[in-house]
Amino acid sequence: MKVYLGVPRGFCAGVVRAVDVVELALKKYSHPVYVKHQIVHNPNVVNSLEEKGAMTVEDVDEIPEGSTVVFSAHGSPPEDFAKAKKRNLNVIDATCPLVTKVHNEAIKYANDGRRLVLVGHKGHQEVKGTMGQTDMFLVNDRNELVMPDWDEDTPVTVLTQTTLSVDDTKRSIEEIKSKFSDVIVRNDLCYATTSRQAAVKQLCKLVELVLVIGAENSSNCNRLREVAQAHGVDAYLINGPDELDSSWLEGVENVGITSGASTPESMVQAVIESLGADEVERIDGDDEDVSFVLPAQLRE
Repeated sequence: MKVYLGVPRGFCAGVVRAVDVVELALKKYSHPVYVKHQIVHNPNVVNSLEEKGAMTVEDVDEIPEGSTVVFSAHGSPPEDFAKAKKRNLNVIDATCPLVTKVHNEAIKYANDGRRLVLVGHKGHQEVKGTMGQTDMFLVNDRNELVMPDWDEDTPVTVLTQTTLSVDDTKRSIEEIKSKFSDVIVRNDLCYATTSRQAAVKQLCKLVELVLVIGAENSSNCNRLREVAQAHGVDAYLINGPDELDSSWLEGVENVGITSGASTPESMVQAVIESLGADEVERIDGDDEDVSFVLPAQLRE
């Protein structure tokens, strides 16, 4: 069996920053350091940080007054910051800067008098944070597209969740543009989402099976699996070697492996080792040379 490794894969700059934020906060502040929502959507990362003294909660009201809290990489609505202020919490915001950019766009275009449409997945933490910024209509591309009942000449700005399918998002945007005559599109898919999906499309030309390593609740991991399936290749999302099913490998000579933007490389290597491949080859892909500055409290 030969394994083809997707490039790029694994941690993006926003995830690196978020994990660094928690680790630096654990060194600087008394334990526990609370994390509002999973810092990134991967249980291995979350568990590792909790072993060091982090404590994950889903509601700011669960955090004792005066504590330190890190807000997750997915972004938080303003109401969470208001709750934190009331509880006198030391807030360190680990929101990915590319998500913060979407928040800023939402406020700008709302102030310009435009109606906002967000293409995203209902219930996802990033969508909750973005929709909390100002009034907007959610077009959920996981279901049949439902458009807002606005006049055709309504000035509309389209924003997107950063971790969607490139192809599905394009279709959703075209549908919105067909309904309204004055549309500004801010396609906010992040570089890590687009480059990893492009790598999967390359893998699909070489393999009979794609394994995406990552968590079930990771949006970008699920999109990678769907991209492979849309290109006619069997694909499965697994969090590690324990979830491998030997029946998937029957008659398979070439396996493609990639991982989502919040998956540690150690999990990818564990799966490769479990497969016992005769050969491992990295495909050519985009070089990612992106980094983000830390929050002000942690820059010393």
